[in-house]
Amino acid sequence: MPKEAVFVTSKGTIQVKLFDRECPKTIANFEKLANGGFYDGVKFHRVIANFMIQCGDPYSRDGGGPVGTGGPGYKTDCEIVPALKHGKGALSMAHAGTCQHDRSTGKKISGSCSNGSQFFITHVPTSHLDGVHTVFGQVSVGQNVVDAIRQGDTLTSVRVEAKAG
Repeated sequence: MPKEAVFVTSKGTIQVKLFDRECPKTIANFEKLANGGFYDGVKFHRVIANFMIQCGDPYSRDGGGPVGTGGPGYKTDCEIVPALKHGKGALSMAHAGTCQHDRSTGKKISGSCSNGSQFFITHVPTSHLDGVHTVFGQVSVGQNVVDAIRQGDTLTSVRVEAKAG
């Protein structure tokens, strides 16, 4: 059964179809964090107009370090699937890693990946990120909410659930 993430924000609700078959490890990590309440109350700490909104840093909620550098305390590998592109409304993992991937196969060719908890959702297609970041979902409802979010707005909660059909 396909999975969906429901993001409740201070600006409204966003529904995202998750690519659980294509990116099973990324989805398992995201689902564990989301359904465990890790994201509840974090801020959209990086918002760039006509580009993307970024969230998922626990420091944005409770301090502990410079905002933009926090995570769950571990790192995961990228799951680059060349067929999944950074179009409008793409949900993708943010990372500061040094990893490089073959853009035609997705296979890691060098460096280390640093995915953890931070993610972003695009306002517009951003093809320069294809093959660099793991696209693991697509906004199905609420792109207008994505576009309305400003830096400092709150992610009240996000939960992953199975979706019929």
